[in-house]
Amino acid sequence: MMNLKLQLVITVLLSMFAQAQTSTGSSGSESIQIPAATHNMWTMGDDTPEPTQASQAWSESVLYSFANTPDGASPRYVTPILDTSGNLYGTTEYGGAFGDGIVFKLTPSATESILHSFDLNGTDGSSPVASLVLYKGNLYGTTVEGGTDNIDGIVFELKHTTKGWTEKILHSFGATGDGSQPSCALTFDTTGNLYGTTNVGGAYSRGTVFELTSSGTEKVLWSLGNGTDGANPVAGVILDKTGNLYGTTEYGGAYGNGTVFEVTSSGTEKVLWSFGNGTDGANPVGGVTLDLAGNLYGTTVNGGAFGDGTVFKLTPSGTEMILHSFANNDIDGFNPYAGLTLYKGNLYGTTASGGGVVSASGTVFEMTTSGSESILHVFGGNPDGAFPYGGVVFDKMGNLYGTTLDGGTSGFGTVFKMTP
Repeated sequence: MMNLKLQLVITVLLSMFAQAQTSTGSSGSESIQIPAATHNMWTMGDDTPEPTQASQAWSESVLYSFANTPDGASPRYVTPILDTSGNLYGTTEYGGAFGDGIVFKLTPSATESILHSFDLNGTDGSSPVASLVLYKGNLYGTTVEGGTDNIDGIVFELKHTTKGWTEKILHSFGATGDGSQPSCALTFDTTGNLYGTTNVGGAYSRGTVFELTSSGTEKVLWSLGNGTDGANPVAGVILDKTGNLYGTTEYGGAYGNGTVFEVTSSGTEKVLWSFGNGTDGANPVGGVTLDLAGNLYGTTVNGGAFGDGTVFKLTPSGTEMILHSFANNDIDGFNPYAGLTLYKGNLYGTTASGGGVVSASGTVFEMTTSGSESILHVFGGNPDGAFPYGGVVFDKMGNLYGTTLDGGTSGFGTVFKMTP
């Protein structure tokens, strides 16, 4: 006799197939709602989240497919940024005139232009993997490699002039005691100072939090990796209204599986949470998002009830809650690398993998702050994108934009748009 677990799986798949036949969405992917991790278990010992149909379908389209040199290739942890005219900006890790990555602009009509091709032959940066920040009409970012010593990375500015865009290297990492290899997006304060992290380097060789003043002076605010401190941050930091910085580390902490940390405006660091105890999340790569009540939200690549990553909430009092545990169950996405975007009271993000049984290559999801998840799109590879490692951004009309590391018509990644 067929066991109960198998019957349930078949019932759900048949239901999804029937719903797909009546879908009016143009993207070819269904919106599947998955209840919060605190109440998403089937009985009889099955550990798979139960899906139900979401009320709203989204349409996804590929705005641009990267083609590799001389074009860019492989936007990694890139959430595109928008200017007031609707242009998108971002980076690719590879490609360009020299194969060392680019900064690109994509107009609302999906016309791409390369604003800068990085060139490791010299003191320029190489391999930008993070998002950009737009400040007073100019673009700012980091590269993992390049700079004075070729391997330690830079902070750069692209200044917009009447003749185009001109690059200026604001800081080359690698001096004794300095950080090395930043993979983060940058954050500005109200006076024009920049803040970020480096993945390695510093006093303990496991990363730093740094400040770069508007006059160009760099200062290591905190060296990570001492004792049970966090280690090896990938994402950048965010600022609260009093000047405190918040971020994550992929490793370190009490259990070795990463942390959420705070660096106060006076330069003191505090580990707010250590991941990895029991069914907790593990290895946060994306940064954190702050709501008006002071709660922090983020993701972990691994850990959770099924080992496939989580969405978490950390209250101002230091209490952590797992809002959702992702599951590699041929329905849910898994392994979220990007942070979250808080938009009209809900959280939005991506998973780099999962979403289905055939050619599923990651998802875009929506989640309430109580943990109810809706899958908005499942990526399928060529000609669609595949493996989104970056987050999402919204325009003023409520459309959503992001990037994928792979996929597209040439297999070198995409910029995509989703319309509700």
